[in-house]
Amino acid sequence: MPFDAETREQLLDTVRRFVSERLRPIETQVAEADAIPDEILAEMKALGLYGLSIPEAYGGLDLSMEDECLVAIELGRTSPAFRSAFGTNVGIGSQGLVMFGTEAQKARWLPKIATGELVTSFALTEAEAGSDSGAVQTRAVREGDVYVLNGSKRYITNANKAGLFTVMARTNPAAKGGSGVSAFLVPNDLPGLSVGKPEKKMGQQGAHICDVHFDGVRVPVENRLGAEGEGFKVAMQVLDRGRLHISAVCVGVAERLIADAVTYAKERKQFGAAIASFQLIQAMIADSKTEALAARALTLETARHRDAGCGVTLEASAAKLFASEMVGRVADRAVQIFGGAGYIADYGIERFYRDVRIFRIYEGTSQVQQLVVARETLKRGG
Repeated sequence: MPFDAETREQLLDTVRRFVSERLRPIETQVAEADAIPDEILAEMKALGLYGLSIPEAYGGLDLSMEDECLVAIELGRTSPAFRSAFGTNVGIGSQGLVMFGTEAQKARWLPKIATGELVTSFALTEAEAGSDSGAVQTRAVREGDVYVLNGSKRYITNANKAGLFTVMARTNPAAKGGSGVSAFLVPNDLPGLSVGKPEKKMGQQGAHICDVHFDGVRVPVENRLGAEGEGFKVAMQVLDRGRLHISAVCVGVAERLIADAVTYAKERKQFGAAIASFQLIQAMIADSKTEALAARALTLETARHRDAGCGVTLEASAAKLFASEMVGRVADRAVQIFGGAGYIADYGIERFYRDVRIFRIYEGTSQVQQLVVARETLKRGG
């Protein structure tokens, strides 16, 4: 739902102040503890951040894609781990249910997802199925009124906190690629479902990824999401939307890094002058600002097209490709502008340098985005 200008600005101002007053001061604490304090999570729930994209009928804010991206940009101005805490509820963990769920499924789960009482996860990736999403080997065999799931998933965000998983599993082993895959809503308390310990990661401490194992998990037929064999369709439409959200977060992080670099460059003196007066420093700032503006424009334009009902598979992939690569370059320049100070932990720049690396990998690697953009461009004839 699009907000009027005043309501939108009120929301963005609330998020902006929350980021500035509550999140930024504890970035180092969260990174060192690899955990977000419970009181912060409670505040996120109270602000409605877990339900940004959930329809109003189920207790969410029902933001338009453009408004969601604007909120994501604001949230990008702090450690990405904070957004990750509720990111799966807003995006890949809930949107399959929003787009393809039955009324009974929505009524059962969406209100709890909107409040944050229920955390969701999206379980697609496997040891041999990442970029090749159609290579899913987790099996779902129907036995009467249940499907029996066997297999394992890798690198599943928020798996250790999730109460509900959207799981992609192969229901037709004879069908090649995605055509034999179906989607299931799997509560975490079903017998046979287990979650591994959080992985030690390069960045984004405070956000957790884990393996998820299914050993004879009996999932009721009514928990299937969409028709049998529609799982790949569900996954791709969910990812189209998620890629726009990630693009917006990348823009926010870039804007934060540019602001920090500008402040430092004005204060840091070498050769008797602030380094901001040096043209080679200015060149790095100019390149970063230009790329960040371009990513913002592409992301928001694509969001508006999606809100208007247009297909945006190409544009969402292009936005994610450009924005995720852009923020990596901006982070690299920020380290360079800070020099030795950027390499040590005191300023947080090296942390962001590590944090942003994953943006070029999850929800579709840059190479996958290139393939999607090329494929869709060839379909359109230019």
